[in-house]
Amino acid sequence: MRRLFTYIIRYNFIFFFLILEVLSFILIIQNNYQRASFFTASNSLTGSVLNVTSNISEYFSLRKTNVELARENQDLRRQLSSSFSTTDTNAYVQKDSLFTYVYAKVIKNSVNKQKNYLMINKGRDHGIDRDMGVITSTGVVGTVVEVSDHYARIMSVLNIQNKINARIKSNRHLGNIEWDGRDYRNGLLTDIPSHVSLSEGDTIITSGNSFIFPEGLIIGTVLEYSGQSSEKFNTALVRFSVDYNSLHHVFIITNLMKNEIEQLETEE
Repeated sequence: MRRLFTYIIRYNFIFFFLILEVLSFILIIQNNYQRASFFTASNSLTGSVLNVTSNISEYFSLRKTNVELARENQDLRRQLSSSFSTTDTNAYVQKDSLFTYVYAKVIKNSVNKQKNYLMINKGRDHGIDRDMGVITSTGVVGTVVEVSDHYARIMSVLNIQNKINARIKSNRHLGNIEWDGRDYRNGLLTDIPSHVSLSEGDTIITSGNSFIFPEGLIIGTVLEYSGQSSEKFNTALVRFSVDYNSLHHVFIITNLMKNEIEQLETEE
């Protein structure tokens, strides 16, 4: 006890200073204006901390959010009118679902070769098979060419051996989309009859004349066209709607009527 009193007496000026600080703080808080300023500053600091924490949490949840959005898009695509076929009869109109869509992540991709391919993290175990179309929300990506149990290899639109049946949206005339191995942003619409009218900005879509892609999926828009009447068929430069250098997620199209169509073709 004596040591305690000796310690207090020795450092009395420190204890006196602390007591004055406490009293001053109490007086400040009791003053309405100062108290309001104190709690405003406190709330501002707390809000800033919570905002930073929320932003960090939101950043780390982006991957999960993107996956959920992709799956929602998959479900919405399955409900599109283009996924249904209408059959007219004397008695009724029947809608049969033609296409389903499977979401997948791109795990490998290239755009700087003559023959470019992609690899996705879905395969035979997920219902993926050869000759299935692959798309994104912005357009056509390619066609499945090889499948394992858990992965699939896609021949990209950016492959000089790939050819996609296309249609000019404005006048319904047919052509083919090919890639010349140059700029990954542009392709060629070939086999355009010389009498067909085509202008810059015209939209090019899938024709629907195969069991791989449904009709109406966007491929790109016309950049340049100078039709020659002396030629039987002409070619136009097309800007692709898909940025193939930034592919992350895709949808694989399953045509539920594929076997029936192939059987008819075999019989022919």
